[in-house]
Amino acid sequence: MNWLVWLGLAVLLTAVAAVFGIKPKGTRHVAHTRMLGMGRVFLVILVVIFAYMAFRARSGG
Repeated sequence: MNWLVWLGLAVLLTAVAAVFGIKPKGTRHVAHTRMLGMGRVFLVILVVIFAYMAFRARSGG
């Protein structure tokens, strides 16, 4: 596997942790804050944009 695959896996793991509010022990609780809510909205917007770009690239448009 090349570095791009490892980078993709790291980004995916980070996104999953961010969406579900996973945190290490002893840190502040942020799962139900506005900042995490906006982060989730931003992640959804990015996924939609990238899905649209992938669709356009695949269809040759």
